[in-house]
Amino acid sequence: MSKHHNFLLAVATTICGAFPAFAQEMTADTVVANVNGTEITVGHMITARAQLPQQYQQLPDDVLFEGIREQLVQQTVLSQQTADVPKSVELSLENERRAAMAGVAINEFIADAVTDEMLQSLYEEKYASVEPEKEFNASHILVETEEEALALVTELEGGADFAELAKEKSTGPSGPGGGSLGWFGPGMMVKPFEDAVIGLEDGAISAPVQTQFGWHVIKLDESRLKDAPTLDDVREELTAELQQVALETHITELTEAAEVTLPDLGEIDASILRNADLLSE
Repeated sequence: MSKHHNFLLAVATTICGAFPAFAQEMTADTVVANVNGTEITVGHMITARAQLPQQYQQLPDDVLFEGIREQLVQQTVLSQQTADVPKSVELSLENERRAAMAGVAINEFIADAVTDEMLQSLYEEKYASVEPEKEFNASHILVETEEEALALVTELEGGADFAELAKEKSTGPSGPGGGSLGWFGPGMMVKPFEDAVIGLEDGAISAPVQTQFGWHVIKLDESRLKDAPTLDDVREELTAELQQVALETHITELTEAAEVTLPDLGEIDASILRNADLLSE
């Protein structure tokens, strides 16, 4: 977090005045302060607010308004103390402008890059032939040794309550909840555990199963088939995927069409990137 954000918070949280009332219609060009002839506008303030960390954006509007305006006034006063723009600042501003304009171009491109037909086609490609996936709702009791696990199986076969035994005996984090692991699908559990669950009927209890965590006694509470998601379920994910592919293609085409020259600099010592002293020469 930059220091000027900390400064803004210090300023803003000391201000309790009401949100200023403006008789004129507000626009981005409305002047909210004038510092030695330099105008600060509503547009400057909107941009400054958008760049704040999320926690500061939660502050009340009246606090933010006065805090941001005060920050911009003080930054302007300080910036007017020198007429020389350091090379590091000049280059930083060029980089920021380049990145900002690239962002604008990206947003403009991806806004129209994906059609409903493209979404439907990708959805069918990914999900049309997908078989329903089995999901499991299981509980387990985790202990340190096989002997303890075998003793648990004996107790359960004798009619002991699984959840109560889990609360009493399990060393795992699910123990206080009766050993319940909730619903999970293939690949979400370590393989020996998953293999044991897949081999159980609903309501059945496993023989002891060893994993890197210890010895488990598992009960498959229930299972179900999970259908493929609907298009609406995955619309956002598929849109992002299509946008990314389209954008990469677009950037490649633009770069190939551009006149890009890379001078022959010989063998480059890449550590030059750390030499900030060059910016003061």
